[in-house]
Amino acid sequence: MSTNDDKDPADPTDDDQRKSRQESQEDSYFAEDSSDLYNSLSDDSPEMLVQILELQVAELRDRELKAQAELENFRRRILRDVDGQLKYAAMPLVTDLLDVLDNLNRAIDSATPGSSIEGLAAGVKLVQQQFVNVLSKHHCKQIPGVGKPFDPNVHQAIAQRPSDAHGAGNVMVEHSTGYTLHDRVVRPSMVVVSTGPVS
Repeated sequence: MSTNDDKDPADPTDDDQRKSRQESQEDSYFAEDSSDLYNSLSDDSPEMLVQILELQVAELRDRELKAQAELENFRRRILRDVDGQLKYAAMPLVTDLLDVLDNLNRAIDSATPGSSIEGLAAGVKLVQQQFVNVLSKHHCKQIPGVGKPFDPNVHQAIAQRPSDAHGAGNVMVEHSTGYTLHDRVVRPSMVVVSTGPVS
């Protein structure tokens, strides 16, 4: 059962609704006052006309101040929401990576004295593949390397060597794999580029 104590004190919804109802009532009061004065006008009473105009100016000024206050409250709510979204934007990625960490810990725990190195290597390889899959799920993908044409937009050449296996201008060795996030390069691949067959 929810009570008033359960409400988030930072939630401005109830206060906003009360203020909106109060402002609506105040506007109706102003409108009634203006209407009464207008009905009491006679053609030869300029003083009353001045009073009407002054009241209307006051009403408009009051509405302007209320609109400015509402706009400022709206801006603050938007900033608070955006700040919260940015603060916890990595939550899905972190949640998926924790599963990878769990499997890596299991692989380490299984490396007891006398255990098979081949079994440990196979377990770590599975964890590696899981890690790559998690990155891919979150739109972080590997940049194609060996055998692909050198692309300065995604590759960083650290050397050039002749190669009979790879044509000139193609990547022959990949020292570190590069990654992209959506269409943006997170880091380029560090590669050695072939200069073609040995002459």
